[in-house]
Amino acid sequence: MIFVATTDDGGEIRYVDRKRWLWIISVLTPSVPAIGALALWATGNPVWALLPVLVYYVATPLIDMVVGSDPNNPPEAVVGALSEDQYYRALLFLSVPVFWASFLVPAIVVSTQPVPVWAWLLLAVGAGASSGTGLTVAHELGHKPNRLDQWGAKIMCALSGYAHFCLEHNRGHHVQVATPEDRASGRLGESLYAFAAREIPSVVAEGWALERKRLEKKGLPFWHWRNDLLQGYAIALAVAALLVAFLGWIVLPFIAISHAVAWFHLSMANYVEHYGLKRDRKPNGRYGPCEPRHSWNTNHIVSNLMLFHLQRHSDHHANPLRPYQALRNFDDLPHLPSGYPGSFVLAAIPPLWRKVMDPKVCKWARGDVDRCNVRPGLENAYALKFQNWSA
Repeated sequence: MIFVATTDDGGEIRYVDRKRWLWIISVLTPSVPAIGALALWATGNPVWALLPVLVYYVATPLIDMVVGSDPNNPPEAVVGALSEDQYYRALLFLSVPVFWASFLVPAIVVSTQPVPVWAWLLLAVGAGASSGTGLTVAHELGHKPNRLDQWGAKIMCALSGYAHFCLEHNRGHHVQVATPEDRASGRLGESLYAFAAREIPSVVAEGWALERKRLEKKGLPFWHWRNDLLQGYAIALAVAALLVAFLGWIVLPFIAISHAVAWFHLSMANYVEHYGLKRDRKPNGRYGPCEPRHSWNTNHIVSNLMLFHLQRHSDHHANPLRPYQALRNFDDLPHLPSGYPGSFVLAAIPPLWRKVMDPKVCKWARGDVDRCNVRPGLENAYALKFQNWSA
């Protein structure tokens, strides 16, 4: 499809999205856990349980390294037409049943087949990683105002029992991002595991508090059918109840571990997206607006095609209503060393993560630790490190 626009001087711009059909990769990627589980069932070989981990955390970072990045942007003149093209929106909805299949199929296999404990755990981890990635779709749909997209987001949040995500993300994270007050922004010197332990319970509590305030403004009690949180949790509980009814109580541990992995998977994304970055504070005590430089960006082609462009996070936070196919790269952005899958592996090894990322934060802050979001108590240590790195 060719997008055509007229410039102010009467000229014509013609643009073809070369990745148009490649975005189908975002629909197919979540099928990996289901494929692994079905292959295990068909062959009886538990080695197939390794497939999701190998694809997501080994093959993808290596392919990203080989294929490289794409810094190109669509011409601004065609962004309106590109944003309105329903093909891109349809892909989001097409991915929904694929994500659900990669939770349900492994659940059925581990509950009905003799599977070794290690393979059982790997299938749960794979399903959880896929469900956590499904929050990318909830994230994209949840920023749209129409009811269908909002319900699509709710269904995707229910997949991992994370009903509070869109509420807290839109009304909490986007307001406070890249500040010490934000629960979902990683701090310089904070490990991934310390971040997850801080973030997960606090964003749950914040989601509940924000929904309570929303309902109070409408004159409604918290325990009301219009409570978005309760609707999402009701879907998750209904699915769990049906699985128990058909498969027995044996499926409950799988559901619990899968959901826990999905929650942690989201924490990994939040951690790498804003690690150490902080918005400038004005004399009146308020923070300046969120700009593209307040999020870590990555243009790695393959992982972006797997994640509906989530990795162009800098433009997303500066322009949250801009759809994934129109997100832009900017010059002089802070860049992650790899796409999200590779960055997750790096973050899982805190000493290695700090060795790679802390100097990047120092460079971004131009050697001024006061411009960084630092874990409390580490300010002086990082001030000394910044002096050494800047020398």
